[in-house]
Amino acid sequence: MITVIEVKKNANESNMNLVRRFTRKVQESGIIQKVKSKRYNKRAESKVKVKVATLKRLARRKVQAKLFKLGKEDKTLKKRGHK
Repeated sequence: MITVIEVKKNANESNMNLVRRFTRKVQESGIIQKVKSKRYNKRAESKVKVKVATLKRLARRKVQAKLFKLGKEDKTLKKRGHK
């Protein structure tokens, strides 16, 4: 995805005009749009990873339910989030 944009200064060209030409070339190349579109994209996890995480979560819930039935764990103590 590396794109090199090069702009050389002409003989009677001002610095502002050079910057203007450079920004125009960058906009035409579409680099900024590509970067902005990929900025917040999150890669999808593999199916195996999702299954393993789900199995772990289900096993943890099963153990917690068993402990709750035996009276060894209180559900009100396991609150998540900020205080």
